[in-house]
Amino acid sequence: MAIVENIQFIEKEISGKDVTLVAVSKTKPVEMLMQAYNAGFKRFGENYVQELVDKHESMPKDIEWHFIGHLQSNKVKYIASFVSLIHSVDSLKLLQEINKQATKNNRVIDCLLQIYIAEEDTKSGMTEEECLEILKAETLPNVRIVGLMGMTTLTDDETQIRREFKKLKDFYQTLTFNPQRLPHPSLTILSMGMSGDYVLAIEEGSNMIRVGSKIFGGRVYQK
Repeated sequence: MAIVENIQFIEKEISGKDVTLVAVSKTKPVEMLMQAYNAGFKRFGENYVQELVDKHESMPKDIEWHFIGHLQSNKVKYIASFVSLIHSVDSLKLLQEINKQATKNNRVIDCLLQIYIAEEDTKSGMTEEECLEILKAETLPNVRIVGLMGMTTLTDDETQIRREFKKLKDFYQTLTFNPQRLPHPSLTILSMGMSGDYVLAIEEGSNMIRVGSKIFGGRVYQK
């Protein structure tokens, strides 16, 4: 059971470091996720709304589902009743829609604000200034902003990757060191790092990593 062994290996790596592992299961069949679930692992991250909905419907209901992909406002309603954490909030408009759908479901949904830190145009995210505007604005009652998320440039340049991670960590620290200035003082999560760079991310201050291929292998494209 390589999947279980892979999870155990990563959990051993992060043991004692106060880091949370999210197993990124996009494009993976339910059977593969159930291997991890049956071994006691219950925290999965998905990128696509319909795939997340389908898996939620067919799998045990004590799973902690994280949405980590780009989220369109018109699709929030499909996951609002059960999603545990949305990593990829990149606009006030999206946050307002999450609040609207959370209210309809009588829930408070935890969210991370995605900050643009990469030196390439393909990554999503808001600027630090946009983030501050949201954090200083009136609190949306059914949304709880619990941290920040960022994705680095797709590159083998370790120096650049560390620089981008450090930029987000420094910004995160400016927020958490002065929580009395903000109506959102509960920023406790810094989600940085994936299969190829989670070790660097942890060294630069990440406390939540999103690991897919190092657990499940390469993507499986279902017809």
